[in-house]
Amino acid sequence: MNRQRRRVLKGALLASAACAAGGLPRAGAATGASGDPGKPFRLLILGGTGFIGPHMVREALGRGFAVELFNRGRTNDDLFPELKTYIGDRDGKLDALEDGRWDAVIDNSGYVPRHVADSARLLADAASQYVFVSSISAYASFEVANDEFSPLATMPDETVEEVTNETYGAMKALCEKRAAEEFGADRVTIIRPTYICGPGDPTDRYTYWPVRTARGGEMLWPGRPSDPIQIIDPRDLAAFVIDCLEQRITGPYNTTTPAGAFTMGELLADCQAVTGAEVTPTWVAANFLEAKGLLETGELPIWSPTEGPYGKSALVSGERAHARGLRNRPTRETARDTLRWWQALPAERRATLRAGLAPEREAALLAEWRT
Repeated sequence: MNRQRRRVLKGALLASAACAAGGLPRAGAATGASGDPGKPFRLLILGGTGFIGPHMVREALGRGFAVELFNRGRTNDDLFPELKTYIGDRDGKLDALEDGRWDAVIDNSGYVPRHVADSARLLADAASQYVFVSSISAYASFEVANDEFSPLATMPDETVEEVTNETYGAMKALCEKRAAEEFGADRVTIIRPTYICGPGDPTDRYTYWPVRTARGGEMLWPGRPSDPIQIIDPRDLAAFVIDCLEQRITGPYNTTTPAGAFTMGELLADCQAVTGAEVTPTWVAANFLEAKGLLETGELPIWSPTEGPYGKSALVSGERAHARGLRNRPTRETARDTLRWWQALPAERRATLRAGLAPEREAALLAEWRT
């Protein structure tokens, strides 16, 4: 069961990574490494059109950066038509970048260590800072409340390149290592987000909760209201990443709400507040949910039992990032904006949530729990 549970946790975080400015003060037009105010900060983003990338693009543009993108031109290729985009592929097709020069690089599309090593090696002389977006799944264990210097996950065969729920965390850890080896550890910033939750999330893991609440009626909620959870709004993540570039902040940083500051009960309150729906929450014990297989299926996203091998997975320390300027907007704002984004989507997209309990499954579980 432990291995299965780890697979679900890794997979949930993988889904969020695969894929607006925050509330920090603006310093005016950012300047590049030369410090010449006539030359804006030149930023290259590897990716940039998935889930978190557009938030980073908008944040950087809002601060006066000159932003360029590198991607395959397949996902949301019409999102930023005004930006220069280099077309290529992380798997051996980096030629378009060979003669470029930038002040910094954000890598939010690196999952295979070889790909990260190739891009970091190529860009080591073309930029002064490399930001790699990793994941808290990179940690070796969740029986402890991890900080940035906790042991990282490993894999027996480092040549494996298939990204699965089993390999995701260790591959992210290895990507971090390769970036530091090729670019230089003193010039690399490692960002380890927890569940990225907010407008644009293609996984519906967080979105499930306000959308389901809006339907009203009796609703299954896992564990206890006091169970801690951790999230990061993609706009707050983007703001911190751009801060790291403006201030030349390097090293590893967990990006998350403070440990113990947000709970399932507060998520329920947020959902009720932004929907105005009449919902009757029924809190169902973790041992019942485990017996019904819900810990393996991931049908109750962003929550984890507070006991067992994943008991500390929602108590990751974000103190280093907060000390360097990370700010978390009110979680109710994230719930509100997520619901608004969802309601504006086409009807066919809203027809079926990609995460959470199906209505008939929820009804059956509630009936059995009551008996």
